[in-house]
Amino acid sequence: MTSPTAAGGPGLAAPGRRGGHGGLRPWRAGIRRGVIELRHLLGNKKELAGHVSNIVVGLLITSFIHGNVPGTHIPMAHLTLSGFAGYLLFQIGLLNLPQILVTEREEGTLLRLRATPGGIPAYLIAKSLLIVVLALGTLAVLLGAAAALVDGPLPHSAGGWLTLLWVTALGLLAVVPLGAAIGAVLPNPREALALIMLPSMALLITSGAMFPLSRMPAVVQDIASVFPLRWMAQGLRSALLPDAARAAEAAGSWQLPTVALVLGAWAVLGFLLAVPLLRRATRRESGSRLTARQAIAKANGVPGA
Repeated sequence: MTSPTAAGGPGLAAPGRRGGHGGLRPWRAGIRRGVIELRHLLGNKKELAGHVSNIVVGLLITSFIHGNVPGTHIPMAHLTLSGFAGYLLFQIGLLNLPQILVTEREEGTLLRLRATPGGIPAYLIAKSLLIVVLALGTLAVLLGAAAALVDGPLPHSAGGWLTLLWVTALGLLAVVPLGAAIGAVLPNPREALALIMLPSMALLITSGAMFPLSRMPAVVQDIASVFPLRWMAQGLRSALLPDAARAAEAAGSWQLPTVALVLGAWAVLGFLLAVPLLRRATRRESGSRLTARQAIAKANGVPGA
């Protein structure tokens, strides 16, 4: 590392410049790494097919739903599709990221971060960029395909588009850091999916993402209101559906201030948890631990071990 003297003498100017550049390094490294990972994703046909299949599932589910939202002339399929869009954002941020982190820990990526200055912030920035672009792309394809193929919902005004943008952005901020925190404590890739899939499916059913939350018992509504999926789905419905659809909401309104408050609180909680948990996971990594895990995986016949 360059000393202050070598950087320009003992004066104040050189250390100031050095500190400024140091603060930018994780961002630059993270964005650069994130762009590289996006290119790899676009070249991975198998992984892309998995994300496209989620979109196809949403469109198929919608095509089998008939009737109107109770008390309105709005197709129930539109309400379901809007909620499913929220679930896809939730799934990409909260389910995909932990699997990525646990897999890369098994491959030694977290071990290498120990020797990289600013490695953890840059790593989080790269993963966040990857997840955000993937989520936005998935949302755009889902809504575009739905509008073209099944007359799906789209915002009806500039205010609707603005709401769609801020709910999507805040929803991702709420779940991406939380996904990173979960990935830092999960044991291994084989157990990661099983441990997080069942709770996420329970939230899908109970959070009003697929049908009106008002049909659920009051206690289920209260529990669902604690988690971000309920508010992500409700915020997206407010952007995509006419105001008449408010009649199907549990409170009879969109509650957008509450949407912002709950998602913002989850975003803060996720960031407070993600960095220290990743640092802890990184400190615990060692060459012997990595070798032992790889030997166990190889003995179990896991490919690539």
